[in-house]
Amino acid sequence: MAEQLSLEALQAAVQGTAAAFRCRTKLQPAGGQGDKVFPPTYAGAVYATEKRRLLGRDEPVECVLLDSVQSQANRMEEALQAAIDEGRLTIPVIEVNFTGNGLLTEVGKVTSLQAPHRIADAILRDSLVQEDGKQVSFRHKDERKESDYGRRLRRLSIQNATALFELCPTALVFGMWDSTGPKGGLGAKFQRAMVSEIVGIDAVYGVKTSSRIDPLQIEKNAGPLYRTADGGWTLNPAEALDELKNNKPTGRKVLYQKVKGKDVYYHPEKDSGKLPDSGRPSTANHGNVTPDLDYRRDQNKNLIKDENGKPIPVGGVTIASAEQMVVLSLPALRRLQFPLNGGKPDAKVNAAGQTVLAALGLCAAGLAAERGFDLRSRCLLWPTEVLKWKLLDKPGEEKEAEVTLEADAAIKLLNESVAAAAALGLKWRAEPLRLTPSPQLVALVKKSQELAAAAGGGDEEGGD
Repeated sequence: MAEQLSLEALQAAVQGTAAAFRCRTKLQPAGGQGDKVFPPTYAGAVYATEKRRLLGRDEPVECVLLDSVQSQANRMEEALQAAIDEGRLTIPVIEVNFTGNGLLTEVGKVTSLQAPHRIADAILRDSLVQEDGKQVSFRHKDERKESDYGRRLRRLSIQNATALFELCPTALVFGMWDSTGPKGGLGAKFQRAMVSEIVGIDAVYGVKTSSRIDPLQIEKNAGPLYRTADGGWTLNPAEALDELKNNKPTGRKVLYQKVKGKDVYYHPEKDSGKLPDSGRPSTANHGNVTPDLDYRRDQNKNLIKDENGKPIPVGGVTIASAEQMVVLSLPALRRLQFPLNGGKPDAKVNAAGQTVLAALGLCAAGLAAERGFDLRSRCLLWPTEVLKWKLLDKPGEEKEAEVTLEADAAIKLLNESVAAAAALGLKWRAEPLRLTPSPQLVALVKKSQELAAAAGGGDEEGGD
């Protein structure tokens, strides 16, 4: 039985010459062998597919991406955030509170674990922090107008990562490019030390049907549906919005659904019998949907065809198995240095900080695994084995012993490594750094919400 990873073993791995911690876990669809799963779709409703060479297979194998590196990083950050919210874990985060002073209560809080670009995200950049009794810009193009935190972040580098360790250490684990900061594209860049993805193996592509039976049996020609002033719909032309020219009604009415963001008009008398799709009951989600097969389409909804001229179905895949592959690069962590108080880097301090980051990455993976592998609608996977980590030690050599690291044990290991680093003077924030959105950011969000409401919120599409 695999042993739990100890702090001493982690310190030895980080300070030695090992290449990485690696975890490969077999997964199966929750419905069992042969159950269909649905990968993420990209532009044109296309799956990310490729042939890969796998151990024990003579020929390349058809594989499909079930969860990308970026998505896996987000899931691990979500797991860390959930553990913080549950009181299980304390790590540095930066949070922007949109709820204060009657601002944007529905937005709530956004943290550096949720923002797309972590500490370098524009949401944090365009917020304010309390400093010397007044609110100042967290980041600003003019160094004289930004906070002390912002000035420290300007000086980030691989040789000076202390500020990032203190404020947002997950950026050192999952990577960051400070391209939105004062230096633009010349901002500090840190590679991903933790990389994970989930791949479906031996993929066979299926088809998907779509249909809906309306219990009211509303016919598609029962319209037209007109839009009312409050954004609702009506069958009565007298209650509908008018088309206006020179501020005078033309006799045509506004149909319920816009097309490409523009209103569609219909004359109740002259256009009778020529009902456009934008006025049919289906635009308000009424009526039957005729059973049909789903196929890949381009942005103009035209069918995408294969080399034989046949439409390409979008119907999920069956797979022989799936596999999650997680790699924590130790050389990437060893490059990072953490000078204290503006002094020179110290080897012991550097090693302690690197060990904390390694423990943080392993903790994130353990917490994410604990939450399960429900990737999206109809893509629930189940691990067929316990997650085990293998240390890739000397070149061409793998250590025989595998170690496990369940979530609670990973949290304990992280806390021990943090205490060891703190004893050497390398400490991180125990409390969140709380920011307030700038008036300009609040105004931008409010205007965006108003535009979305005026447009009816846009089209929504279910994940199934």
